[in-house]
Amino acid sequence: MQKPIAGSIHFDGKNLDAYSENELSKKLSLVLTERLPESQLTVFELIALGRQPYTNWIDKLAEEDLQKIHLAIEQTAIAHLKNNRFYELSDGQLQRVLIARALAQDTAVIILDEPTAHLDMHQTINIFSLLQKLVKETDKTIIISSHEVNLALQLADEIILLTENKVQFGTTEALISKNAFENLFPNNLLKFNKSLQQFVIHKN
Repeated sequence: MQKPIAGSIHFDGKNLDAYSENELSKKLSLVLTERLPESQLTVFELIALGRQPYTNWIDKLAEEDLQKIHLAIEQTAIAHLKNNRFYELSDGQLQRVLIARALAQDTAVIILDEPTAHLDMHQTINIFSLLQKLVKETDKTIIISSHEVNLALQLADEIILLTENKVQFGTTEALISKNAFENLFPNNLLKFNKSLQQFVIHKN
């Protein structure tokens, strides 16, 4: 979505700029944090929008499209919500619906931008656990940008740790062995506990 300052990105052996929008939409799906425009769409209809790369915006849903939609609903455990209007949902429920839409799009890679930004702790853990389960069940690559460091340490297979002057990549264990988290936060309120593999509040 953003033009690179320098360099290039290759995806599946091909420069990202060489893909048409339709080609890319069959390989990569996005779950963003912006609010949805007002409409009367049901949950089922919102998830069905994930099939647009295959229906060319105007075609009717084929049997394969319906199968992908129902599978996405099943994988995200939201069958009881499919006839609701999307604006009737809680933030946590809506996030599951948007993940289901990405699953219905049936891409090898799903990117989520701060998927738990508006959620409480319980909903946040539920969404992270759902994403971890989906990786195991679907064999898709799921990339999450998140400030939930402690949850990422527990649930992510690999982490890209971005700080002001450095980018580090690896498993939780590999990054801990490099002391990558020791100075992640700029004050002494939070300290990284290696034995717990978590940040904890430092009490004086």
